[in-house]
Amino acid sequence: MALPGVRCEVSNCKYWQQGEHCNAVDIEVKVDQGQSNARTSDQTNCHTFMPQSS
Repeated sequence: MALPGVRCEVSNCKYWQQGEHCNAVDIEVKVDQGQSNARTSDQTNCHTFMPQSS
């Protein structure tokens, strides 16, 4: 079941679902370099990403 309202364009992620939906149970986003605050989206990373199995 896709998370409502969560769009994902990373088609090689294990949790990617057609229509650019995320099929993960939950999502973990962290700030780069161990910080606790981000000023822009470029300073964050999705730690939920997992590459698809070959």
